[in-house]
Amino acid sequence: MKRLKENFQKKHIVIIGSGIIGKFNALELSELGFQITIIDPAQLQNCSNAALGLLMGNMYQKRRGRSWDLRKQSIELWPKWIVFLQKFNYELNIEKPLIQLTSNEEKLKKLEKFIYENNDLNLQILERDSIILKNINEAFQTKNIKGIISYNDGRINAISLLKTLDKYLKHKKINFIEKEVIKIKKSKNEWISTTKNNEQIKSDIIILCNSLKAVDLLDGLSQNIKLEPVLGQAIEIDINHAEVNLLSLPKQFNIDGKNIIPKSKNKLIIGSTDEYSTKPEEHIFEKLTNFLDKKPSWLSKGKISKKWYGIRSRPDGEPSPIMRHLDEGLIICTGFYKNGILLAPACSKWVANEIKNYLS
Repeated sequence: MKRLKENFQKKHIVIIGSGIIGKFNALELSELGFQITIIDPAQLQNCSNAALGLLMGNMYQKRRGRSWDLRKQSIELWPKWIVFLQKFNYELNIEKPLIQLTSNEEKLKKLEKFIYENNDLNLQILERDSIILKNINEAFQTKNIKGIISYNDGRINAISLLKTLDKYLKHKKINFIEKEVIKIKKSKNEWISTTKNNEQIKSDIIILCNSLKAVDLLDGLSQNIKLEPVLGQAIEIDINHAEVNLLSLPKQFNIDGKNIIPKSKNKLIIGSTDEYSTKPEEHIFEKLTNFLDKKPSWLSKGKISKKWYGIRSRPDGEPSPIMRHLDEGLIICTGFYKNGILLAPACSKWVANEIKNYLS
């Protein structure tokens, strides 16, 4: 293993894209001893900064296929990585549990069937007289919200995770180039990444983790990959806390596709990733807060104190994410849609194995 790591140290890997996936690949590969360079023109503007970080792993209802395999592996890997990353940020953790709710009877029946068919003690139907449901229904001024709870799912704060990864990368002296790559090509046994100002960076391997722009770099490389933009957006809302006790609510939960995170007694975040667009609609408040038949009065009167969005990529015509070894030393790892944070450990493990197999 020592000899193998010494061999890896001679290999230079360029990672294009500095979101969660790009940085997590840098983490995994740096631990294996590779020389890493990350290239990204504006890392603070990538879509990972707009992620809410909900980890719906065990709650995933399709228990077969590649997507489930990746989730299952990531569920096992995340606790180990959290322990490792706590050396750089002791506050980083997975906030558990996660609650999935609906006011739709058909959706509820599907959730209940899923629980009954999977003998998992960490997945439970919320009893209608549970204090959790009572508090949620009281807060949202309804009696129709029901759902399930997963004690092994939860949330990682995406901004905290990115900052922690940055601390690790700085500690490892990972090279970061804040420029845009406009072309990649192979010359003999090495890859050349050309930036907008015509700088050329040579490497043994390139990993494309730059979302929609990955496809632009593949022009002329005979790769039939299509990605479409999906908008993820969130709002922070200030409300009159005299009308509702937000601190009585779970720390993170989902109601019919809307992710809700109470921050304090008078602030909460609502987010969603479901628009096939690159620009948020004007009526963002109405769109993100209309998830019940009747909006509670305190939410109707709430004021947006902050709003943000990120453009993700979703594969067109194939499952998410796209993970392929396209050419000798060229790997694509993108198109994560909603699940970049959840799947980061399993996908970086896959990339590392592909590279080890390629170099062996």
